[in-house]
Amino acid sequence: MNQRTLAIALAVIALLLAAACGGASESSRKPNSEPMNGSGRAVPSAAPGQDTGAAEQRDTAADQISTFALDVDTASYGYARRTLQEGRLPEPAQIRPEEFVNSFRQDYKEPGGDGFTVHVDGARMPGNGTALVRIGLQTRKADAETRRPANLTFVVDVSGSMGEAGRLDLVREALHKLVDQLGPGDQVSTVAFSGDARLIAPMTPVTGKEQLHAAIERLAAQDSTNLEAGLTTGYAEASRTFRPVATNRVILLSDGLANTGDTSWQGILDRVEEFAGKRITLLCVGVGRDYGDQLMEQLADNGDGAAVYVSSIEDARKVFVEQLAANLDLRARDAKAQVVFNPSAVESYHLIGYENRRIATEDFRDDAKDGGEIGPGHSVTALYEVRLRGGASGQLAMATVRWQDPDTRAPAETSRSMELADLADSPWSGPSPRFQVDVVAAAFAEYLRTREPLAGLGAEELTGHATRLADSTEDAAVTELAGLIPRALSLR
Repeated sequence: MNQRTLAIALAVIALLLAAACGGASESSRKPNSEPMNGSGRAVPSAAPGQDTGAAEQRDTAADQISTFALDVDTASYGYARRTLQEGRLPEPAQIRPEEFVNSFRQDYKEPGGDGFTVHVDGARMPGNGTALVRIGLQTRKADAETRRPANLTFVVDVSGSMGEAGRLDLVREALHKLVDQLGPGDQVSTVAFSGDARLIAPMTPVTGKEQLHAAIERLAAQDSTNLEAGLTTGYAEASRTFRPVATNRVILLSDGLANTGDTSWQGILDRVEEFAGKRITLLCVGVGRDYGDQLMEQLADNGDGAAVYVSSIEDARKVFVEQLAANLDLRARDAKAQVVFNPSAVESYHLIGYENRRIATEDFRDDAKDGGEIGPGHSVTALYEVRLRGGASGQLAMATVRWQDPDTRAPAETSRSMELADLADSPWSGPSPRFQVDVVAAAFAEYLRTREPLAGLGAEELTGHATRLADSTEDAAVTELAGLIPRALSLR
């Protein structure tokens, strides 16, 4: 037996053990992720502004396990959409393909309980020996009547940069919409920050909506941007009024252009770490033509939260009306996914995006390590480009999601496997239209950040596929995507 055959045989044994022994220790597995800091948060390997988009194929003979924290951010796509509509190409470092994909409806089956369903499908890319594999995770929706009460602390940027025409007006309108959607058990406080921070309105029951709307109207642009002071004051207020039976969330509305105080995400989170550890989550809402994407994304990813970007009243309505329950409530804490590829079927694989969310393999079942916070009705999608072994058969991969109950912290897992025979012969015939939209969105993102084709799918092909899918899905978001692709190509 030569060395390569022996390596593959040993890797197959490891795959079987991983699938069969869900609760076994994984400390001997090779980490495949970003380094971790002392609190278990992911530390990006790239410096701020550096492009991390280079494809990294992992050889399954040495490393067949991919592990990452779940992420429901969509800010990257929202901001890219705005820049393209203005006739500008977004910076490559601001493109995160997973946020492009997760901006679109998925239509996965919901679970019967409060956990996840796991969906696995894929398609071969004709003629090049590769396939695209989709891992889809879905939580159960909630309506306004079943949503737990919310304690919300608005932390609003009123610095000079927020004086840009329409920027603070959009923030005020978004907050008015949110207050109008809240129910009798909800409470709201408001903090404003510029060079310093001040409490505009203490925690107030929503039964006093007139008082809350009046506080929002008092927000006016001033001078510098001390985001550190704003979040420190906001978390202190959220901690002071913490309710164990409620969802306790800080909602930061800012352009992320911090220029006073500590301006690094790590320094800011270190200041509020004690409060954030008390089950206070964070929603970062980005605004503005000039936008501090790196700061807002890292605050969200490492502060038990999510990041969205709004550029219009329609965006605000989507975030604070249509997706209110998903953005306020929780179904799962510290949620992580792990995909084990069969090295006898898969030669190598590449997770598309999630660079800042990858975690060490052995940390998957370490519940002290940070994962992602997922709300009701949220879907999370990950796409892999895999290189297949010729003539192989049998299992392709096993996908597992692990999470903790939001209240009890009790861990749970569920898994689903996929066979090679389940791969469609082409991404454009056989897979669902939603799978095809995900492929187009991911390939578009890869074009914007690397100018390289995804699995052989060139940028020039995308417009036709997007236009066809816009017609078949009758989805306004897909129609918008179909218009953005040729706009981006014209800006080359």
